[in-house]
Amino acid sequence: MNKYRTHNCAELDEKELDKNVHLSGWLHRKRDHGNLLFIDLRDHYGMTQCVIENNNEFFSVLEKSKPETVLKISGKVVKRSSGTENLELKTGNIEISIERVEVLSEAKELPMPVFGEQDYPEDIRLKYRFLDLRRDEMHKNIILRSKVISFIRSEMLKLGFLEYQTPILTSSSPEGARDFLVPSRLNPGKFYALPQAPQQFKQLIMVSGFDKYFQIAPCFRDEDARADRSPGEFYQLDLEMSFVEQEDVFKVVEKLMINLFKKFSSKKILNEKFPKIPYQEAMLKYGTDKPDLRNPLIIRDLSNIFSRDDVKFEIFKKLVKSGSIVRAIATKNTKDKPRSFFDNIDKWAKDQGASGLAYFTIEKDKNEIKGKGPVGKFFSEDSLKEIMKICDIEIGDSIFLACGKEKDIEKILSQARNKIAKDLEIVDENLFAFCWIVDYPMYEIDDKNKKIIFSHNPFSMPQGDYKNLNFEKPLDIKAYQYDIVCNGIELSSGAIRNHIPELMYKLFSIAGYSSKEVNEKFSGMINALSYGAPPHGGIAPGIDRIVMLLAGKENIREVTLFPMNQNAQDLMMQAPSEVDENQLKELSIKKDIKKN
Repeated sequence: MNKYRTHNCAELDEKELDKNVHLSGWLHRKRDHGNLLFIDLRDHYGMTQCVIENNNEFFSVLEKSKPETVLKISGKVVKRSSGTENLELKTGNIEISIERVEVLSEAKELPMPVFGEQDYPEDIRLKYRFLDLRRDEMHKNIILRSKVISFIRSEMLKLGFLEYQTPILTSSSPEGARDFLVPSRLNPGKFYALPQAPQQFKQLIMVSGFDKYFQIAPCFRDEDARADRSPGEFYQLDLEMSFVEQEDVFKVVEKLMINLFKKFSSKKILNEKFPKIPYQEAMLKYGTDKPDLRNPLIIRDLSNIFSRDDVKFEIFKKLVKSGSIVRAIATKNTKDKPRSFFDNIDKWAKDQGASGLAYFTIEKDKNEIKGKGPVGKFFSEDSLKEIMKICDIEIGDSIFLACGKEKDIEKILSQARNKIAKDLEIVDENLFAFCWIVDYPMYEIDDKNKKIIFSHNPFSMPQGDYKNLNFEKPLDIKAYQYDIVCNGIELSSGAIRNHIPELMYKLFSIAGYSSKEVNEKFSGMINALSYGAPPHGGIAPGIDRIVMLLAGKENIREVTLFPMNQNAQDLMMQAPSEVDENQLKELSIKKDIKKN
């Protein structure tokens, strides 16, 4: 191919026996057998075993070379001796009999090994990310990411979408997470913002007369890290369509996701027609709008049971009378589970900050239905029959109960649902379970200041005839807003957009924005909508989370080339960093850092 190599390290097999070849790559590992030295040479494509005898003049060169030294090896392709073949390698039936070695780049002592897949502290892995990425598993993850993005681009073009690029320097948005701000040298005292998403621009593309847009878009948000969220920046498949309803967006995304996940994974897809779950139903049945549908456990409301005279569980009864609710998780056929199983769940709930989980098992004693467990004695046979009916359970099944304020109960039971299912080992890890969460409320009450705020996307279209909406009851208004969820991970939010200016003014006024503020903060959008805008809608699935699911990883940093740590620091490039005072003067900026 060139002076460095005639083949790559995954290319050679028995067809090339007796050929003289040049290979270049990294010294992965070596094995000294006294008179023979075996070298595993690695490049981007794979691995080839090379062998040199101790009478070769280059034997001492390889003997001194440290792991990850970059070498050019010249020699003859020979067949491995019988019994030494490696069926896990493409090149496992041959090896290179080394004739000549050239050291292209020496490696220092490694701060972490590349050979093997041992766990190492994250700070070491991120500081030496270039070494971490040489490791086989990480290398494969990043290659997978590249292939996924290429496939998505191809599929979107097949679906009639065209790719357009939107600006990176834009104006700050009052909604969503914190912006990353960029000072303007030519406009002292003013700032650009890096886009949290191309939301307004992609809508403006529709207003501009283009029909179907997509982009693999970089997004920037100054928010804290989580396992499924990178601090600082991430990528999403941003798409928007004109003259569509909600179902049109669903059809496009479902087709893309099915093709994508079938292409890059052998796992099954639970429902190829993704179920649509109303937001309120999701919160009741799963305690979250990000349900893992691989988990068969369902949450049920038992609040009404505690108004019965034949229920003597006085603590819960008093709480229910004062406005609390009671919800339960039922587990099938757990009568033979030891007491420790139930107590551990209760203890776990207390460790999460809850008051614990009451529990009992349904059993039959002399033809009488009873509750076995710490609180089972407080329920009559009739009340237990009613619970069995509500929870769809039988003799031998168990109930976990939680009582409190609705949001608190939703939080602990959504976590408990996952914890119990994991302990019972009833989640099928060989599945992708997609769903749509739909019918989000347009507004919600902010717990801090008790004001009405947008619950989701402020540019969304409300459901129903907008001319006859009851704006006196804004909390009853639902929006054409939707999330796509897979295995308990939110891949994206989307919406049918509000394209009517007078309606936008009205909706923003309910959230406390004056017409003047709307004009100032969303001038480009509101102005464009005033000149004829099509009904349009879209969504933006996260690339990082999609690849994370396909790679079977639980942390997004495992599928990102150069991620920051949880403190939003790039340990490899030492960012963020101090800047020169002259740079600050050019930007009319003075530092005023308060020390703790």
